[in-house]
Amino acid sequence: MRAAVLVALLASAAGVSGCAQIGDSVPSAFADPAKYDLYDCKQLETERKSLAARATDQEKLMAKAETGVGGTVVSEMVYRNELISIHSQQRLADQAWRANKCHESPPDSPAAAPAAPTPAAKGPRAPRGLVH
Repeated sequence: MRAAVLVALLASAAGVSGCAQIGDSVPSAFADPAKYDLYDCKQLETERKSLAARATDQEKLMAKAETGVGGTVVSEMVYRNELISIHSQQRLADQAWRANKCHESPPDSPAAAPAAPTPAAKGPRAPRGLVH
């Protein structure tokens, strides 16, 4: 009986896995092609970083789910569509990035930050209580 259940799970996982790989190459119906048309380069840079982080998190969830019994089926059924949607959004954001001829912002350096003015730089102060 257990062998039959195991064979059924493996067959389901193989079938779902094959469908998911086809879906990776097809744009998702949930990604709006015009979503990033009005984004400027700074907004696109932030969005691309956010999407990359989301994709990484989703892949980690899938890997974790696959460690359990029947995990491949759970991973494919629960997490795959979201990952496909994220990848579709990444492709659209990358297309807008290239169309806008955007470039990565240089990393912030502590030396480039302006120094705070010192109290002496404000000029002399009049003694309290005297009005001119």
